[in-house]
Amino acid sequence: MKRLSVRAVMFDLDGTLLDTLPDLAHAAHAMLRRAGLPPITDDAVKSYVGRGIPNLVKRCLTGASGSAPDEAFLASMVTIFREEYRTVNGRHTRPYPGVLDTLQRLRHAGLPMACVTNKSAEFAEPLLAGQGLLQYFEVVVSGDTLAHKKPHPAPVLHACEALGEAPHHAMLVGDSGNDIAAARAAGCKVACVPYGYNEGVPVRAEECDALLHSLPDVLTLIDLPPAAQNASAA
Repeated sequence: MKRLSVRAVMFDLDGTLLDTLPDLAHAAHAMLRRAGLPPITDDAVKSYVGRGIPNLVKRCLTGASGSAPDEAFLASMVTIFREEYRTVNGRHTRPYPGVLDTLQRLRHAGLPMACVTNKSAEFAEPLLAGQGLLQYFEVVVSGDTLAHKKPHPAPVLHACEALGEAPHHAMLVGDSGNDIAAARAAGCKVACVPYGYNEGVPVRAEECDALLHSLPDVLTLIDLPPAAQNASAA
């Protein structure tokens, strides 16, 4: 794997750092029951994750009923989903293997880090805090921090500015085409994990600067100081 010169690293949240599907699916199933709609599978919910809660809810409702909801019904269902998700956010969520060690070693190397997610701040920051990850990020750019979400480049550019690095010196690590598009439009490098939530469209190696087998591969992708590379070797 070709090493990249990077001065700052940004991470997507759902499907990249944390496996949040169990809690998202729980909220989706509860919402559909309250709406009197038939159930959908967890795999269907997984394929709908990636562009924020309103989009997730709309796709769940469409998948269950066979037709797109009108705006009023959608708004009411978004409220219900938020209620249900608020009760379980983080309950069954777990970091993917190697996430904590990777963040610790990047911190030891002195690389500033940001989390750039389409998840609302109401859920993103408590989730990161509850999983012990919030401390590693200088900034969290959530889905409602700005007027635009990924794949728009604005969240990535905002994170770069907050980290004090030019986009071409930064890298976004994500799990979907939304991350690739946002990073490319912002002028950042981009690496992807293959196991996350990609809206049913797997990421391909040729679309990004690196396709990682797991998140710790970031440590071999970036030129780290020798001390940081060996920090947890003992």
